[in-house]
Amino acid sequence: MDFVNPSLNGKKIFVGMSGGVDSAVSAALLKREGAMVTGVFIKGWYPPGMPCTWAQERRDAMRVAARLHIPFRTFDASAEYKKSVIDYLLEEYRVGRTPNPDVMCNREVKFGAFYRYAMEEGAEAIAMGHYRSGEKDQSYFLWAVPKDILAVTLFPVGEMEKNEVRTLAKKFNLPIAEKKDSQGICFLGSVSVEEFLKKELGNDNPALLYTIGQRAPLPNGPWFVVGKDVGKKEIKVSRTRKSDVHEVFFTDANWHSDPNEVACAQMRYRGPRCAGRVEGDRFVSSEPFHDLPTPGQSIVFYSPRYSSGGAGKGDESSSAYPLRRDKLVGGGIIA
Repeated sequence: MDFVNPSLNGKKIFVGMSGGVDSAVSAALLKREGAMVTGVFIKGWYPPGMPCTWAQERRDAMRVAARLHIPFRTFDASAEYKKSVIDYLLEEYRVGRTPNPDVMCNREVKFGAFYRYAMEEGAEAIAMGHYRSGEKDQSYFLWAVPKDILAVTLFPVGEMEKNEVRTLAKKFNLPIAEKKDSQGICFLGSVSVEEFLKKELGNDNPALLYTIGQRAPLPNGPWFVVGKDVGKKEIKVSRTRKSDVHEVFFTDANWHSDPNEVACAQMRYRGPRCAGRVEGDRFVSSEPFHDLPTPGQSIVFYSPRYSSGGAGKGDESSSAYPLRRDKLVGGGIIA
């Protein structure tokens, strides 16, 4: 949803504030448009004994709220996060699949538990700092969010580029204007997936820890993981990770519009989009996929929506559609 203003004046909006630049600028823009903004820090679950920056992130969010003179709250979503994201992640890895925790975090926590909390507290809408187009496009992580919730969520910086957002942060004199982007699992900050998995699952079974397509640290490389057997504690490697696959089966589909609109699919964040079509529970491409399909990961579907004069306009024969302005149609989990 593009950020437009027709009736924001006086509208009660809860903004999910992570302590980062994107959500801070989103809150500032909404306040400028006359909305009654409340900043909310969503507290997740954090692994005991491992470093995590959530307290600092919360302080940064509080500093922004104070600068903007808006109310600030903390919403404890630790129970929902532990059950729907962490437990799900560990169970998927145990059976040899590679889940996407950020997709589940969006569906179950940010656009699930937080959305319900905001509505119960009298909010008329929620807002997030996600990008919906451009180089930082995060729509890949939003496919599993229910259509009705995504349709009523505001994305004030959704159509902007990162440099535009940082310029606005300085213009609004926000205390986190120069803060670097966060990395890692949603809510876990500096804790890496590998570090977390080794702590929870041990490190004696490479089939649990390696992902299809990942580079394996073996001598005389490069070597890439192309298969694995959890029971035998084995991985299969190859000199190349190039795919000769033309179809991918998927489950748990969530559609935002008609599947017949699908013209391309993406199998990893910021990866290329391959032209093709949906046939029931599979996506069929006219040429081999750029990436090896990884069971448990997301396959996300788009329909080109080129802007005037945009790169690739009208060229539907291209296998890699430009990221900017594509329409999110839906997605599923690679089977």
